[in-house]
Amino acid sequence: MTARAVTAPAILEQCTAHLAEPAQPLPDEPWEVQSLADGAAGIGLLHVEMASRYGGSWRPAHRWITAAASGHISAADTTGLFLGAPAVGFLLTTVPPPFQHLYDPARKTLHQHITELTHRRVDTALTRISSRNLPTFAEYDLLYGLTGIGAYLLRTAPEGTALERVLRYLVALTRPLASGGRGLPGWWVRHDPARGESPRFPGGHGNFGAAHGITGPLLLLTQTLRRGITVSGHREAVWTICEHLDTWCRHGPGGPWWPEHISRRDLDRGRPHHDAPARPSWCYGTAGIARAGQLAGLALRALDVQAFYEDALYRALTDPEQCARVTDAGLCHGWAGIYQTAVRAAADALDPRLQALPDRLGDILAAQARPGGLPAAGLINGDAGTALALTTYASQQAPTTGWDACLLID
Repeated sequence: MTARAVTAPAILEQCTAHLAEPAQPLPDEPWEVQSLADGAAGIGLLHVEMASRYGGSWRPAHRWITAAASGHISAADTTGLFLGAPAVGFLLTTVPPPFQHLYDPARKTLHQHITELTHRRVDTALTRISSRNLPTFAEYDLLYGLTGIGAYLLRTAPEGTALERVLRYLVALTRPLASGGRGLPGWWVRHDPARGESPRFPGGHGNFGAAHGITGPLLLLTQTLRRGITVSGHREAVWTICEHLDTWCRHGPGGPWWPEHISRRDLDRGRPHHDAPARPSWCYGTAGIARAGQLAGLALRALDVQAFYEDALYRALTDPEQCARVTDAGLCHGWAGIYQTAVRAAADALDPRLQALPDRLGDILAAQARPGGLPAAGLINGDAGTALALTTYASQQAPTTGWDACLLID
């Protein structure tokens, strides 16, 4: 254990104290507490992990769970893993056995609504595919789409028909989609990376990230395949995505890297408009993509695939130029997400070089973490996400609650 790992509990204590009491929801934004990204649902994950790991009072966790579940919990078709019923439902999956009885009725009711939501959204998505229209992020991505809902179902009903239908949909998503006379990847979205329209992305774009791009479906497809949960065409879909990543992989002094996204012009010329890797984050960068590729190698029992992505992860996270682009301690695109991804990857790795990564990256995370140092308090870009990664670093153990399943890196 490094010197910084010894001091990490003190930083963690300051972070949790900073997030001790939930605030009242804003009258014009009552939905915010149901956000896993920014609200009480995400911050609740921290307090559940703290109580589970260290055996402290359950009261702080209960306060945040109560805050997340206050008011009407939305199960509208716009909700997903990071907002609404699936977000609160995921939070309740992390409650340890001694306290589950407190939330059993709520958990059962939420699960029923989430199951119905899943079937509605799959029906809508399959209708869209049949009409040969392009999707949006919100249809399939990890944060708000069917991939994220699938992550919830993998924890709650892995053998159920709802997850089976999500997986069948993701298999269909990997098949080429004819649009305007030209074949496009089935996950090609009709908007630009900011969900709008811009001259740089006429005809939409293809996204590579774990948060909003094709790496998210790859993570769910591989996590289920590893567990023996499969549908027709499952392995072929994983190979299709891996081949797409192979096609667009670039090679530089710091190792293999992938563009965050490509335009129609990039697709036509076979070359991305990026000329160098961006930050090696979980959400869009090499960390998230390499973990997905490593899991694909494990699921497919393809040692060459696993070795390639483990090398890519190691080289990216030891490259000073790429690491210099990481500027905060957050979970989505900062050191917390990079560290947590590296911990999970090291636990599965054949490459011995990955074993030393978590301690070094944890030291960087602890040096960067400051209570109140991020502009938000929540999970994805705020102090709660940083603190959750610090619980892993301080204990030198994987999460007890499985909270990082919401990133599909577990």
